[in-house]
Amino acid sequence: MPELPEVEVSRMGITPHLTSHRVTDVILRHHQLRWPIPDELQLLKGQVIRHISRRAKYLILETDIGSAIIHLGMSGSLRVVNQATPVAKHDHVDVVMDNGKVLRYNDPRRFGAWLWQDLGTEHAVLSKLGPEPLQDDFNLEYFYQKLQKKKSVIKQMIMDNSVVVGVGNIYANESLFSAKIDPRRPANQLSKAEASLLLDEIKTILAKAITQGGTTLKDFTQADGKPGYFVQQLQVYGQGGKPCPVCGEILEQVKIGQRATVFCAECQK
Repeated sequence: MPELPEVEVSRMGITPHLTSHRVTDVILRHHQLRWPIPDELQLLKGQVIRHISRRAKYLILETDIGSAIIHLGMSGSLRVVNQATPVAKHDHVDVVMDNGKVLRYNDPRRFGAWLWQDLGTEHAVLSKLGPEPLQDDFNLEYFYQKLQKKKSVIKQMIMDNSVVVGVGNIYANESLFSAKIDPRRPANQLSKAEASLLLDEIKTILAKAITQGGTTLKDFTQADGKPGYFVQQLQVYGQGGKPCPVCGEILEQVKIGQRATVFCAECQK
């Protein structure tokens, strides 16, 4: 599943080709994704894309009258192609621009979403989201206060989008390992010093992943393949049963909240 860095890199990749250009057509080949695509998406026609922002894992194409909201789901991806590029299987949505480019959305499993938000309103999918992990409002005072109120294990807590957005399974595993915190510990048992270290690791690891993705992801205008996961330097995610990169002990793998969780019982306490 695309996580916050992949979504942010998608935003970076498509922005130069869409911003300040006018939408000339919206083509829907499959109207049923995670939710039905609303008829209001056609309001994009004739509008100039003023800005492309990201909120959690949602991309937002902003215009003078409202915004299209895009979620990549489990298998969705975006690329920018020329209008003559043949349509592939699972290419469900095209946003045609006045510069001859097309923002094309491909989603084999159709768990993604295209939604509409009128200017001056906030869509329900955005209304209860916590702070962005790389912004200043995700700070130690906020984080520690939230921790003290949570009896759930720390890994589930940092993956809760009402607490902080965008810390998916990969980055939860990696951040907890770097902070030397056992993912099974109750959140309210962490000290303030441990909370500070974990917060710093979340910010550092996500920022590095975005930077790395910006330099290694396929060009978003290539028609011979769609952008995918970029190669990341992961220490524990997907490494269950292998030696810990720090102490050499075998990494354990358990399920927490139905998600694979890898940790080192020696390093993480």
